[in-house]
Amino acid sequence: MSGIVFFRTADRQRVVSFYRQRLGFETWLEQDGCTILRHDDLKLGFCDADGDPDTDGIVTLYYDTRAAVDKRRAALDDVATDDPRVNDEYDIYQFFGEDPEGRTLEFQTFRHDLPD
Repeated sequence: MSGIVFFRTADRQRVVSFYRQRLGFETWLEQDGCTILRHDDLKLGFCDADGDPDTDGIVTLYYDTRAAVDKRRAALDDVATDDPRVNDEYDIYQFFGEDPEGRTLEFQTFRHDLPD
């Protein structure tokens, strides 16, 4: 089984460009009024809508190492909302950011205790 998470967007072009250029997503399917992006096994759909965009929830991208998370943090300094840290409750290493419409982004690795 596969799935796609869809979000209403007020500025699809800007949001899609951000996910493609800054986060490495590629266009999986272009439809009238919707763009579906893919990054490995994650698919996100952004669809034109009047009114406020959907910003609830967290889009989480995970990586194999702490070094990869740190590299993402350095590349996303302008959209990051904190610095990488260990989260003992979930046994992860993470930081957060925001996309152009204010959706919360999380960047993490589950293997925070392994050496890079």
